[in-house]
Amino acid sequence: MGIYARKTVMTSSAAALLLCIGAAGTAAADTEPTSPAVQIAETADEPTPEPEAPDPVDNNDGPADDAVETPITEAPHNDPSRCDGPAIKPYYGITGKSSYFVPSLWNGTEYKDGPGGSMTVSVTKTGTITGTVTGSGEFSAGAIIAKAKTTVSVSIAASFAIAVGHTYTHDIGKKKYGHLQYGSWGYKLSWAKYASSADRCHIVKVSTGTAKLPTKSMGWKYWETSS
Repeated sequence: MGIYARKTVMTSSAAALLLCIGAAGTAAADTEPTSPAVQIAETADEPTPEPEAPDPVDNNDGPADDAVETPITEAPHNDPSRCDGPAIKPYYGITGKSSYFVPSLWNGTEYKDGPGGSMTVSVTKTGTITGTVTGSGEFSAGAIIAKAKTTVSVSIAASFAIAVGHTYTHDIGKKKYGHLQYGSWGYKLSWAKYASSADRCHIVKVSTGTAKLPTKSMGWKYWETSS
């Protein structure tokens, strides 16, 4: 009877020891730290893709004053994580473009004749074809022209000097009046100026406007009217 009792005690002690070891193993598993690799994967921010600049376009084959403006996607990427960062330097973007005839504005470069027949004209005075930039808020016309030169056409400039000459002849339709105007086959652009928001969490538009800019492609534009 005494032998049986000792065996029972030993068996109970062994079970208690196994239970204690099992509990310790469970506690160790519960408190094991997450590996650095997992923490990086969980907290790393997705990189913000840079906006793609539109391909340069130089299409000055003819007049298109009423051409539909082609939108240019150059929207800024907002990033709330920038709240604690420094404000970005304001920058410009071209948001739309269409072909546009920029006329010369001095005497000797615009003629009307008819009805019928033909017209022969030439530039009789030197002058300059100059573009215009308009908009709201504060902006730099020079910065806008530079942006247009790199994103729309390398032939864009603020102005071009014109010399005397460039003779041109055009037939006039029967019972119609012909018109000839000298100028540049340029562009009408829409632009926007971007900057950090007041809390530096987003990028916002601070100014918008339009620009009518000449290119080095110049000549006579012809059209007809009934009177």
